[in-house]
Amino acid sequence: MAAPKPPTEAAALAPTISAGSSPSLERIVEIAHENGHSDVHLGVGEVPRYRARGEMQATEWPITDLDVFQGWLQEILSANQIDEFFRSKEFDGSHAFSFVRIRINLLDSLRGPAMVLRLIPQTILTLEQLNLPDVLREMSSKPKGLILVTGPTGSGKSTTLAAMIDWINRNETRHILTIEDPVEFVHESKQSLIRHREVGQHTLKFHNALKAALREDPDVILIGEIRDQETLSTALEASQTGHLVFGTLHTNSAVKTVERVLGMYPPEEQESVRRSISESLLGVIAQGLIRTTDNKRAAFHDILINTDACKDYIQRGALDEVEEIMERSAFDGMVTSNQSLQKLVEDGRIEPESAVAVSLKPNELAQALRGRS
Repeated sequence: MAAPKPPTEAAALAPTISAGSSPSLERIVEIAHENGHSDVHLGVGEVPRYRARGEMQATEWPITDLDVFQGWLQEILSANQIDEFFRSKEFDGSHAFSFVRIRINLLDSLRGPAMVLRLIPQTILTLEQLNLPDVLREMSSKPKGLILVTGPTGSGKSTTLAAMIDWINRNETRHILTIEDPVEFVHESKQSLIRHREVGQHTLKFHNALKAALREDPDVILIGEIRDQETLSTALEASQTGHLVFGTLHTNSAVKTVERVLGMYPPEEQESVRRSISESLLGVIAQGLIRTTDNKRAAFHDILINTDACKDYIQRGALDEVEEIMERSAFDGMVTSNQSLQKLVEDGRIEPESAVAVSLKPNELAQALRGRS
């Protein structure tokens, strides 16, 4: 029997799912996996929904009641984890089905408890398969320094990071340590030795694990999201003491990432922090996703490589000049998001209107596109 399709092909659900019944959580996730959907949204008082190529898509399954929702929780969480959620009203975790791994976020809302499940592919795509810029491979080969991969939620940061870690794992003989909340992509040791630590399962506190990491003989440390000054300070310390450190931030441009990092420190520490960042930073990869003309999605990038000229400007806090350097330094692997979007338009992969809509400098991009037409 053909697998049931989600909502827009609702007729396909009828032969498989009887009216008034809700499928198991595993089946819901399996359908998402079969159809290439990125997220599952489930909540009491709501019909299940998928995120399909960036857009929300409703199903024709029944409105979820509390009993069904709790049954779904029992498929992926222990009794203690469920109790913890109902006590704290928040929960982050992960679970592995036989066919896909999911990142779990639970929340309480006006209608009742809800969950968002992000599907994490078991197959890790390579830098080449993702058609990512060559400079990402060059950065991954560096022995030490700080690499920041940034972008809004759902921009493919985790996929890009996983591809960079995978390149190291396949091509270098290093010890890679990841500290994540939760673990997303799971790597098997190849040329490198790789160990994953999940906050809440393998360590009680993120900061404890990060500080301990410096004593665990790593060459590469993936620390997930840099959320505060303490995490950033430890990341900088690690990158200055011979480690290659990867981290993420929810910023949408390379220069704004540097601004955000500097902004984590008080004014009296700015001079020393600028010096520290200018010495440690290898580069910033800001990424976004945009719908293509063939109804898929393509990545566009804003990439800062910390060349000697950029180091000097960062140390002086002259970040506007850094952006100007990016615009004319393609030979160093740099690109601005407008340049990346313009290339996608010129290649016929995206519509000009779509590019201008997501641009951080829409007037500048519109003018550039008019000049090329």
